[in-house]
Amino acid sequence: MFERILTRIRTLIRAQQFVVTIHADEEMDDDHVTWSEVEHILLTGDIIERQKDRETREWKYVFLGEAADSRKIVVVTKLSPSGKAVILTVYDEEKEPPHDL
Repeated sequence: MFERILTRIRTLIRAQQFVVTIHADEEMDDDHVTWSEVEHILLTGDIIERQKDRETREWKYVFLGEAADSRKIVVVTKLSPSGKAVILTVYDEEKEPPHDL
C-alpha cells in the first residue's frame, strides 16, 4: 500500500539522510530502544498507518517491527521538505504511546 514511501524512507536511512528529533531520542531512552533497533524497524518493519499531523498537515508514517528481544517497536517518521527522513517518535508498543501522537 505504501511501497513508494517505504522504499524512499529505507533509501534515506541507508544513505544516512535522516534526522532524529529530541523527542524521539528521549522516547528511545525512556523505552530502552537503541538506534540499531530503530534502524532495523525502518529497514525491515511495515508501515501500518499513515497519519496527517494536526498542526503541520504533513503526512507521517507509522512503522511497526520487532526488536531482537521480540518487543514490538513503533517508529513514526515523515519526509522533510529538504528530502530527509525525520524520526519523530519511537516507543514500545506494549507501553502507552507518547501523548503528542
